[in-house]
Amino acid sequence: MAAKGLTKASYSGFRWKHNVFLSFRGEDTRKNFTDHLYTALVNAGVVTYRDDSELPRGENISSELLKAIEESKIPVVVFSKSYASSRWCLDELVKIIDCKNTTGQTILPIFYGADPSDVRKQTGSFAEYFAKHKARFEDEKIKMWREVLFEAGNLSGWDLQNMSNGYESRFIQKIVREVLGKLNRNIHNGLHVATHPVALESRAKGVMKLLGIGSEEVRIVGIYGMSGIPPSQKLL
Repeated sequence: MAAKGLTKASYSGFRWKHNVFLSFRGEDTRKNFTDHLYTALVNAGVVTYRDDSELPRGENISSELLKAIEESKIPVVVFSKSYASSRWCLDELVKIIDCKNTTGQTILPIFYGADPSDVRKQTGSFAEYFAKHKARFEDEKIKMWREVLFEAGNLSGWDLQNMSNGYESRFIQKIVREVLGKLNRNIHNGLHVATHPVALESRAKGVMKLLGIGSEEVRIVGIYGMSGIPPSQKLL
């Protein structure tokens, strides 16, 4: 199940395309918690992948989504009460755990309305959804889903009910700090700048020349690039 035979050794010099990949149950958190978390991460300079499409019933995850998981340094999994109801979410988790074990990604589980014990043992609402899955999917797939939930549930994560007194805004701030810490960044400076940057001086001079510093003319600066990347990073 390893991604194209890649190993931790082959990823040692790999440049991640995304800092964070968000895995979540859209019906539960797309327009509230996950949206607020995504915005906070992006505002902190964290390049974050969030899939906003809804997978039609019965279809498999696209190759583009699987590739996005492979290219993300920190998968953040938002476990909500109905996370296990989605075959798509469970298949995402299979890929995420596979990448963790083969390429050394760091998974950050977020328990949002789901008890970590229910995730590990597939009890509570997770038991109800797995009872329905048994009627639709083969035993091997069910077994695989249970195994990755058990592994993810045993990872050190963040439980909303046990942190920040349940206040989501404070909870999100702590998550952002945790992510920035894992990326070796500061909360006040989300953009990572190398200690000894190379080839920036000539570019800076070019920008200064275009700005016409000292000129009385009015200049308009337009910044463009990939969606999800803060303007400060696009300038580089």
